Amino acid sequence: MTLPRPSSPCTTIHPPTPQTSMTTTIAPSRLTRFKNNRAVQRFTESTSGLIGLGLTIFITLAALLAPVLNPYDPATDRDYAARLQGPSWEHWFGADGLGRDILTLVWYGLRTSLVIGLVSVLLGLIIGVSLGLAAGYFRGWIEGIVGWLTDVMLAFPSILLAIAVVTITGPSVVSVMMAVGIVQIPKFIRLTRSMVLSLREQEFVQTVRAFGALPPRIIFLHILPASLAPIVVQATLAIGTATLEAAGLGFLGLGAQPPTPELGTMLSDAFKGGYSLSAPWTIIFPGLFITLTVLAFNLLGDGLRDALDPKGSR
Repeated sequence: MTLPRPSSPCTTIHPPTPQTSMTTTIAPSRLTRFKNNRAVQRFTESTSGLIGLGLTIFITLAALLAPVLNPYDPATDRDYAARLQGPSWEHWFGADGLGRDILTLVWYGLRTSLVIGLVSVLLGLIIGVSLGLAAGYFRGWIEGIVGWLTDVMLAFPSILLAIAVVTITGPSVVSVMMAVGIVQIPKFIRLTRSMVLSLREQEFVQTVRAFGALPPRIIFLHILPASLAPIVVQATLAIGTATLEAAGLGFLGLGAQPPTPELGTMLSDAFKGGYSLSAPWTIIFPGLFITLTVLAFNLLGDGLRDALDPKGSR
């Protein structure tokens, strides 16, 4: 009698994998881990952080949805019959000296101010962090040159340094981004250098160095990630400062040029036109949103500092 030949010994039968159950299990676990994160819990307990987050979301949405929220074009739409008219159902924030809707100018000007703040801080962060990493890790003549450059830049008031840069490059949005970004560089250099000096002698860095890791690997894979928390906090606070400095340049006529709307330029137009006192809404609303923007990022930065660096916030 011949028995049936068994199948290949290498064949293995796997039970069916319940893909649906895995998907539904992984998602809640990630959400649970996010909720249980200590930093997230500390941030949700920070009143200032939550208020700053709410204001930041409101300001960002208002800037992004400006074309949807406003039926007017800030560059071309003018209602000369409503010139210097106060707030009304047709013009909620009133009209300026050229008959332009102030609400529309504020929304679009807020977008310009946020773009200037974000780009300038990003520019200062990239250059400042790079120089701070090099100065703190390699020390020697690199630290001397970077330290000298930092001291020279900090010797000038930030607004004067920004004015000097814009005067050389010419008034424009790009020039303001460059000027405000240059002002932010020494702040990031000092912060990053101090973090690197405290981390380069830590045991985990010494261990990696003992295994023969090259300096770029040590800097970008070990030291930089450990320094991110204070850098993120500084960048958030710097956005508010950059927005205020950009508004100052716009008020002096060195910022965005017509027809590009900008909050500081709106204040400048009201004072130059001589109707800032007779039509106070032309300066109240731009000034209010400058204040709200600075306040939002300052409160958000305080909340992030409490969440990411609880020891330093005490």
